[in-house]
Formats: sequence, structure tokens, C-alpha cells
Amino acid sequence: MSAIELRRTPLFEACAALGAKLTGFGGWEMPVQFSGLMDEHRAVRSRVGCFDISHMGKLELHGPWQAALDRLVPSDLSALQPGQGKYTVLLNPTGGIVDDLIVYSEGADRATVIINAATTAKDLAWLAAHLDPAVTVVDRSPDQLLIAVQGPAAAATLQPWLETDLGQLKFYRSIRTRLGDRPAFIARTGYTGEDGFEIMLDREAGQELWQQLIAAGVAPCGLGARNTLRLEAAMALYGQDITDDTTPFEGSLDWLVQLDRKGDFIGRAALEAQQAAGIPRRLVGLSLPDRQIARHDYPVLHQGEPVGIVTSGTFSPTLNRPIALAYVPTALAAVGQPVEVLIRNKPIAAMVVDRPFYRRPKP
Repeated sequence: MSAIELRRTPLFEACAALGAKLTGFGGWEMPVQFSGLMDEHRAVRSRVGCFDISHMGKLELHGPWQAALDRLVPSDLSALQPGQGKYTVLLNPTGGIVDDLIVYSEGADRATVIINAATTAKDLAWLAAHLDPAVTVVDRSPDQLLIAVQGPAAAATLQPWLETDLGQLKFYRSIRTRLGDRPAFIARTGYTGEDGFEIMLDREAGQELWQQLIAAGVAPCGLGARNTLRLEAAMALYGQDITDDTTPFEGSLDWLVQLDRKGDFIGRAALEAQQAAGIPRRLVGLSLPDRQIARHDYPVLHQGEPVGIVTSGTFSPTLNRPIALAYVPTALAAVGQPVEVLIRNKPIAAMVVDRPFYRRPKP
């Protein structure tokens, strides 16, 4: 049986030329690191780094999208104004998460939606089956690049190339502007816990921007640092921390569910029933001692008995200690609750801690 051929983004050659170590991720061949995970992580926390995230799904919705999409998510989209963005989730009838996504309003008849790379085909099929046919979905993934510029110096780094004052662009806001002489969609958001921007451009303009960033001394960063950064910020990874079998309540995404502000939507009845019966488990943050790392799928124990499972774990370069996300029974989800993680057949003490693990300093 032949191996599955991995797709490559338009920045693949540029990343390879920088000596990137490559790995398969969501059907794509992507850089896992350049200079090294620790260096890249610290560059984003202290200065600025750039990520090729062109593998992400990039959709445009045309038509009366707001009311149509509102029926597929638990968040209230009715008040979303042009230029505003919202993180939310698509739900199935049992309340499970089909995917997490960011919706950017561009007016009553247009929105840009960013979805996960590995779920692009799945999401397109879900939208085709459940979205009002009055709304047209355009997949811009093949012709648009997406570059994340993240870190405390992100705005200062990008500003010289833009006609827009980035100081006026608030967090989770977007704008269509020009980068040099090229049109660009820019959103002030990211997956690192730092200030930053995600920039969508056509192929040629995106390749040019990448080279400009590298020439300006911005650190190229891979999936390794992206994972440690997002985990410090306690941001969920779809397919690992949240899935089709986890509800927003279980995934500690209660703030996305606005039952009192919405009418009917897919999964509402299931969420109401779970809320009434009691949430059986919660995604929590764990802190571990020394350098004992709790990896994905490691069992969580309480009084020697398995009670949960680790979904993501790493050694935090910023905090200098191991951290993890894990599902535990709701009765064991309070901050300060001691538990254990089974690491190489040895129970290691851990504690439920507040999330996010890291908060960026206020300016």
C-alpha cells in the first residue's frame, strides 16, 4: 500500500530553504521547527515570530450568513458587527463539536471563516448539508496564503508595510486593507497567547511577505512552538482536546454557549439535557513536578483508580515546568484538586490548576 501523499503549502519551498525540519500534520507536510522549538517559543514570547498556517481552511460566506450560521453554533452571532470576529464551534445533534472556527463579519452579506486544516473537507460537507441554501460557501483555501505574525513586537514589525494603523485594530477585529500594493485581510488574533495578527493574501503576495518578514529578522516558527505556545495559553486543539464526542460544557467552553440569547440550533436539546443532568466531566489544566511530562492519552488517576485521560501535555518553556490538559470527572475539576498521572507505569502527583497557564503581561 502506498503512503498517503502529503500536501504542501505555497510556502513549503521557502520553509525548506530555511532548513525546516518537516512533519506530517492534518494531511500536510509542515515545518515542525527551524532553529529549535525552545528558541522559536521564546522568540514569540519576547519579540516576534511568524508561522506558515496556509494549511488552515479559509472560507467565504455570501448571502444572509448571520442567521443561517447562527443555527449551527451555540454562540449568538446576531450582534456581530462588520469587522468583528468570534470564536465558536459547529455542533452535531448530540452536542459534540464538529470543529472550532473563527467567524469574521464583513457585513450582512459576507463573512470570512477560518477552520482547521484536517477538517476542511468535513466542514464543507457539514455546511453543505445544514447551511441555508441562500448562503453560498466559497472555499478560498487553495488560492489564499495565511501567515501568523505573533509576539509583543508583531504590530511594530508589520506597520511599515501597511496603510492601516494597526493601533486602531482591536483584538478579534479584522480589516481588509493593503499590504504594500497588495490587498490583504488582516485579523488581530492568533493561537499563541500573545498579541499578533493573521494575514491572508494571494499566493504571490504571501510569498513576498514571508521573505520580507525573514529579511526583517522575524523568527520563522514551526508546529512545535505553535503547540507549546497554544498549550501555555490553554487553547484547545481540535481532534485532541475537543472532538465530535465532547460538548462545549465538557471542553470547558461554557462561555461559547448562549442559551438565553438564542433560538434553536443544532445540538441545543442535547446541551440543555446535559446541563440539567449535570456535566459528567471537564477539561482541566494540570501542573506536574520536575520534568515528568504527561503525554496525550496518559491515564489520570485518583486514589489509584483511573478517572480520566490527558489530551495534551508538554514542558512549558515559559513556566519551566510540565503542564497538561486532561478530562476528569466534574467532582475532581476544582482548582487545587490533587490527582495523579500514570507516566511509564508510575503514578506521578499532579494538581488541577487555573487556566490559562500563561497570561501575557498587560502593556
